[in-house]
Amino acid sequence: MSNWLDVAHEVAATLRSDAADRDRAGQPPAKEVELLRQSGLLNVRDWTQQQRVGRIIGAADANAGHLLGYHYLQIWRSGLFDAQFGVQPDQFWAGVSNPLDAALELTPAEGGFVLNGRKTFATGAAVADRLVVSATRTDNGEKLTFLLDGKATGITYLDDWDNIGQRLTASGGVTFENVRVTEVLGVQPANEDPRVSLAALGFQLVLAQLYVAIAEGALAEAADYTRTKTRPWFVSGVESATEDPYIVAAYGEMVSQTRAAGLLADEAARQLWEASEFGRNLTAAKRGEVAVTISEAKVVSTKLVNEVTSRIFEQIGARGTAAKYGVDRFWRNARTLTLHDPVVYKAREVGEHFLTGARPAHTGYS
Repeated sequence: MSNWLDVAHEVAATLRSDAADRDRAGQPPAKEVELLRQSGLLNVRDWTQQQRVGRIIGAADANAGHLLGYHYLQIWRSGLFDAQFGVQPDQFWAGVSNPLDAALELTPAEGGFVLNGRKTFATGAAVADRLVVSATRTDNGEKLTFLLDGKATGITYLDDWDNIGQRLTASGGVTFENVRVTEVLGVQPANEDPRVSLAALGFQLVLAQLYVAIAEGALAEAADYTRTKTRPWFVSGVESATEDPYIVAAYGEMVSQTRAAGLLADEAARQLWEASEFGRNLTAAKRGEVAVTISEAKVVSTKLVNEVTSRIFEQIGARGTAAKYGVDRFWRNARTLTLHDPVVYKAREVGEHFLTGARPAHTGYS
């Protein structure tokens, strides 16, 4: 497919047309993933195009954008290891690797391992063809990353995601009971391998890009409502809401802030790709610089999306809060996503680097 962006815009239009209805229904995202599959977007391999496609889809539907962003991420992070693995066309990938939920255990067995345990959150796993999973060996404490068939015997999806936002991401828990593991990608070190540790930064980048996308989508929907339905305040002296200087200036501020956040997120994406291309020659210093840029993007985009998704209501007016419009979904999605990990610690990383030159520690979140 020569122009994935055209395809992304077509898919986005489809998603946008019933986004509010699907949000209210709260069904597992089987149809959304199938739409992505049929469009071919699961097969985009160019990094820059992935970033742009993810933003387009995320603006139309934050749920689908989240799933697609993580799909691209899981394939990319698998490539950070030395192991060979295949990527079949049209397969949807998801992950089971919450770093603060180390509840999965690998017991050595003939030809590989046996996996047991439960994970509380696993975005997209319930509708995935392939899973990237991390678990701890019971014999030596090593944390391994490996691949599984999403429908393998012994895997049970709990369907217990019941949060106010991102309701269509299948982010519930999953249990593993004596699941056979043979496709090991490698050991997930804490500090020894800067390149493998880039995976943690990849998750942060996906979220920053998605925050920008939600702000873009909220602005687009609010602007359409303002143009067609918002009435000017009776003392404004203007005939149309689009002539009200306060409304116009508010949109000007929000659009400018969103564009700036998007440019920073794209710069962070460029740096992360560049770092991953260094391979085993990636230094801790270079890795640290990338981590700081991604933290900057996370700080800015978090503040942006929570402000924009709340402030748009002032521009659409009281009637725009009617449930049938579903404008609140942008705020609910943003508020849910931005609690993924405390953004104040990202600000701390940026501040420490600025003041002392310190680099963020290698963790599952930095």
